[in-house]
Amino acid sequence: MAKLSQDELLEQFATLTLIELSEFVKAFEEKFDVKAAAPVAVAAGGGAAAVEDAAEEQDEFDVVLTAAGDKKIQVIKEVRALTSLGLKEAKDLVDGVPANVLEKVAKDAAEKAKAALEAAGASVTVK
Repeated sequence: MAKLSQDELLEQFATLTLIELSEFVKAFEEKFDVKAAAPVAVAAGGGAAAVEDAAEEQDEFDVVLTAAGDKKIQVIKEVRALTSLGLKEAKDLVDGVPANVLEKVAKDAAEKAKAALEAAGASVTVK
């Protein structure tokens, strides 16, 4: 197998959907036992206190679809509106419950997404 340059790899990744890229990142993390997360800068003065406060107060939430309900088509439409996924990707996400619809969003955005999905007939949890 020929070795790909960094530019060639980036071109390959550009052709992937968000779901495919997410699956790749998860597989990469498992294969190499790493975590693909951005480093967090800690203030020099109150570094330990800042980390404790951040752990106590959660500011990022995940919206998890736990069941599609009876109105599956409405739920797929709502997932597409929330995520801008294509029809096939949204259908696959709804078929593969439990599934994360949104990850690391603000509390108000998570609550709005939960309300919209529940109005469409889905069962949703916010973590």
